[in-house]
Amino acid sequence: MRGADGDGMGFPHYIEVIAATLFAIAVIHTFSTKFFEHLAHTRPNHAGLWHLLGEVEGVFGVWAAILLVVVSVTVGLKNAVDYLDSRNFTEPAFVFVIMVVAASRPVLKSAEQLMGLIARLLPLRRSTAYFFVLMSVGPLLGSFITEPAAMTLTALLLRDHFFSRDISERAKYAIVGTLFVNVSIGGALTPYAAPPILMVAGTWNWGFDEVFSLFGVRSVIAVFINAVAVTWYVRGQFRESSETNEFQADEGHIPSIVSLIHLLFLAGIVIFNHHMAVFLGLFLFFLGFTQAYQRYQRPLLLRQALMVAFFLAGLVTLGGFQKWWLQPTLQGLDGTVLYLGATALTAITDNAALTYLGSLVQGIDDDFKFALVAGAITGGGLTVIANAPNPAGYSILKDKYKDESIGALGLFIAAVPPTIVTILVFWGERFVKLLF
Repeated sequence: MRGADGDGMGFPHYIEVIAATLFAIAVIHTFSTKFFEHLAHTRPNHAGLWHLLGEVEGVFGVWAAILLVVVSVTVGLKNAVDYLDSRNFTEPAFVFVIMVVAASRPVLKSAEQLMGLIARLLPLRRSTAYFFVLMSVGPLLGSFITEPAAMTLTALLLRDHFFSRDISERAKYAIVGTLFVNVSIGGALTPYAAPPILMVAGTWNWGFDEVFSLFGVRSVIAVFINAVAVTWYVRGQFRESSETNEFQADEGHIPSIVSLIHLLFLAGIVIFNHHMAVFLGLFLFFLGFTQAYQRYQRPLLLRQALMVAFFLAGLVTLGGFQKWWLQPTLQGLDGTVLYLGATALTAITDNAALTYLGSLVQGIDDDFKFALVAGAITGGGLTVIANAPNPAGYSILKDKYKDESIGALGLFIAAVPPTIVTILVFWGERFVKLLF
C-alpha cells in the first residue's frame, strides 16, 4: 500500500506510520524537556547529554533527522533527499532572520520607546502600565511586523524589564502562557502575519477586509481581556521595585539614522517574507551594516534564532508525512466540533500545517473555513509547537525559569485560561445558540 504524503511522492504506508510514530515521540519529548534539564542539574556526570535532550528547540530537528535516516535505509537515499527538497523551508529561514533583526539593539530600543510612550498615557503605575502595554500592544504588533517579530520584541522586553526581577515561578508561567496565546491571535488582523491565516489566504481569496471582519475585532477584544487578566494577576509582583529603576540604564545614544536603517531592514524583510532569496539577501546586507556600526549593537541573537529555525525545519520535515491522518480527521468534523477539534489538534501539531491541510479539503463552506482557522489561532498558545513564533519566545525566556527550562505541562496549564477567554470571544455566541 502506498500513501500520498510527502507532497504526493508515493512513499509506502509503513513510512507514513513510522513518521507519525516519530512525530508522536517528538511531541512527548517536548513535554519531557523539563525532566531532562532537572537531570542535568542533579546528575552532573552526564550533564551534557541531559542538556542536549532538554533543548526543546532541538527536539523536532533530531527526530526529523532520524526519520530521514529511516527513509534513506528503507527506500533509498535519493528518495530521502528528494523528499527534503520538496519541503518548503521559507518559514524557518524567515523566523531565523526576523528574530536576529528584531532583537538588534536599535530595533529593540525603538520598540521600547514606543511601548513606553503608550504606557505613559495610561492612568496606572509606570511598571503596571508598561507591562499591560507589552502584553496587549506587543502581540497586536504581530499583525503588521509579523508574529515572529512581535514575539521576539515582546519576549525580550519582558525578559529585560520584568523576568530579571525576583518574581514567582507561577507568575512567570502566567505571563508566558498569556503571551503565547495573545501572539497567536494578535496576528489575525491582517492576511500575511499569522502563519495559519497566511497558509489559506491566497487559496480562499481572503484579503485585508475579509480577515479583519472575520477575526480582527474578536482578536483585539480577546487580547485586551487576556492582558487585563494577567496584569491583575501578577500586579503584586512588581510593587517592591522602585519607580526610578523600572527600566534598565541606557547603554548609550543610538543615532536616529542608525535606528531608521534598522527599521527599514526590518520592513523590507517583512514585505518580502515569502521570498527567501530576497530576505536572505537583505539579511546579509544587515549583517554587514551591523559590523560596520558595531558600537551601536549588542551581540546578535544568532544562536537562539538558529536553534528556533532548526526546530521549525524539523517540524516541517516531520509534518509533511502527517497528511494521511490529519486531513481525514478534519473532514469528519463540522461546526463547533471542528472549532474545538482544531483548537485541540493545534496543541500537538503546528497550526499553519493544520490550516494548510484543511485548505486541501474540497467543497467546504465559509463556516468550515472560519471554524478551522479560528480554532488554529485559538489553540496556538497551548504548547511550544502549536505556533511558529512560540519557540522564539521559549528560547528568549527559558533561562529565567527553574532549571532554565519552561515546563510543557506548566505552559499548557497557564495557557488554558486565556485560551478559554479566546474560545468564548470567538465562539461564545454559537455556544449560546446550541444551549438555547
